[in-house]
Amino acid sequence: MTQHGNEVPRLKLTGMTKRFPGCLANDSVDLEIAPGEIHALLGENGAGKSTLMKMVYGLLKADEGTLEWDGKPRDIVSPAMARELGIGMVFQHFSLFESLTVAENIALGLNSKEPLETLSKRIAEVSGHYGLPLDPARHVHSLSVGERQRIEIVRCLLQSPRLLIMDEPTSVLTPQEAETLFGTLRQLSAEGCSILYISHKLDEVRRLCARATVLRAGRCVGACIPAEETARSMAQMMISSELQAPERVQDKEIGDVRFQVDRLSLTTDDPFGVELSDINFSLHAGEILGVAGVAGNGQAELLSVLSGESTEARHGAIMIEGHKVGQLNARQRRDLGLAFVPEERLGRGAIPGMGLADNALLSGYARKSLVSWGIVSFSKARTYAENIIKDFNVVAGGTKAEAGSLSGGNLQKFIVGREILQKPRILIVAQPTWGVDAGAAAAIHQALINLAHEEKTAILVISQDLDELFAISDRLAVISHGRLSPAVATHEATVDEIGLRMGGLFEGEEQAHAAH
Repeated sequence: MTQHGNEVPRLKLTGMTKRFPGCLANDSVDLEIAPGEIHALLGENGAGKSTLMKMVYGLLKADEGTLEWDGKPRDIVSPAMARELGIGMVFQHFSLFESLTVAENIALGLNSKEPLETLSKRIAEVSGHYGLPLDPARHVHSLSVGERQRIEIVRCLLQSPRLLIMDEPTSVLTPQEAETLFGTLRQLSAEGCSILYISHKLDEVRRLCARATVLRAGRCVGACIPAEETARSMAQMMISSELQAPERVQDKEIGDVRFQVDRLSLTTDDPFGVELSDINFSLHAGEILGVAGVAGNGQAELLSVLSGESTEARHGAIMIEGHKVGQLNARQRRDLGLAFVPEERLGRGAIPGMGLADNALLSGYARKSLVSWGIVSFSKARTYAENIIKDFNVVAGGTKAEAGSLSGGNLQKFIVGREILQKPRILIVAQPTWGVDAGAAAAIHQALINLAHEEKTAILVISQDLDELFAISDRLAVISHGRLSPAVATHEATVDEIGLRMGGLFEGEEQAHAAH
């Protein structure tokens, strides 16, 4: 890995400033990256990291400041110009057309004129070479979130970038997939490609990055060599206060079964979908059951059928407090006390073009009494949204701010907070802390623990973050190839054991006793 020295920086930012109405997003930011250096950009949600990167990539124009590329001042006015210079960017939120294939999406992103067949061969070669396998002919709608991430990365790699900007690249990857990506990035670094790495996973920053720049409230507040720091010390640089670890409740009481899944099997017409096979588990009042798994092993299908988005299950296969709900829709299940946080923030979790108060209304209208005799109380909706923003420290321009204007982490905090404040009897959460900073992740974890303990909510957490599941779950199960392993008490589980189960090695275990 090339260290920063006397050589001309690949990228140098001086005094970069960007203002939005009512918000100073970047305040005179300085940053340098050497050729071949892997450099971390750290900060809380809303600290200004994504805004700064969008200026480098030509999506936004700086109000003040200069950008130098290979020692020469440049005015990057568009992403096309950035790509011509050799700058590639992998966004946190994917810009993909779901009805098109992998190859068609990549062709659009490259403005490529080469035949699709030729491009498909290059995609297969490059993705295979870097350990990020993709089938060019698959349609995007059939891919898991982790697989969609690969498309964005491979699209950049096909352009032979000289600077690769990565915004939360491992937030949707399993530990194994992340290790593969790290190998790819180290290889690119050795070949001279500079990498600007934005991540809230501070342990991986320590292992991967040569230097780090820390932003807080739009300003540079420090720099460090991650290998010489701890994850906690870097987190405290970001948040300027002591990082609080979630407090687990010892010897807590587990109540009656609130949510039960019995011999749930589901076929699919999608040739790339995952069929669910004989899934069994019980979820009790006051407990948190965690489900681990590698992306694309049936999580999306399971979430769809549990939430009511899909109503194709046998009616008695899913029970809410004794009620058969397998063929009830999402609204009917909400009426019985179920709340849901989907994996995808934009589109499923929130409508990008609608304000936060309206997005709060979408799922909270019944439990928060926001509608009476068919009349919406917009003042109550605003108050509800204000409470979410306050309780979960959401950085936003008020309740009228569009959901799509929030940073990924702040939108995640809003969506999770919206469901938690409804105090549901059952809560199903997918990837609860995807893309949020260490302080916010700890706050969300504590809120889930408190909800289970104080409100006796039965909580199911489906996550690819094993550290997260070990931190908050009472019991742990694993989904692999559409099958669910028996659950084990978290304090009795090991990372190695869960890793083996993630590979499908739970054959012969009593499926009938799974999660009981």
